[in-house]
Amino acid sequence: MTASTYPRGMSSTSAASRAAATLLAGALLLPLSACSFTANGVSCSTSSCTVTLAGDGAEADILGTTLTFGGVQDGRASLSVGGASVSCGEGESVVAGPLELECSSVTGDSVELTASLG
Repeated sequence: MTASTYPRGMSSTSAASRAAATLLAGALLLPLSACSFTANGVSCSTSSCTVTLAGDGAEADILGTTLTFGGVQDGRASLSVGGASVSCGEGESVVAGPLELECSSVTGDSVELTASLG
């Protein structure tokens, strides 16, 4: 059978069914991705994200806020959070804009931290 022998509405019904299935699958995945995800070195759960930034100028978008790494000096990581500048040493927590940052590891050229909404 060729496509021209199918009833006229059949192909549009199939296309509509496929579109509905795709939308349903996307809707089911949305709540799951809101709970946790990992992308570009950022791992997030419902209330916090963990990220490692390495190299001056490294950036990550975390919980709707851009976090920029400015380097390490004297064991303290310099960070810019939505325009506010802060620094933290290993094991310290600081508040910057809407985020609370806990620096779990600070090395010569990187910082690993957990960010949560403050």
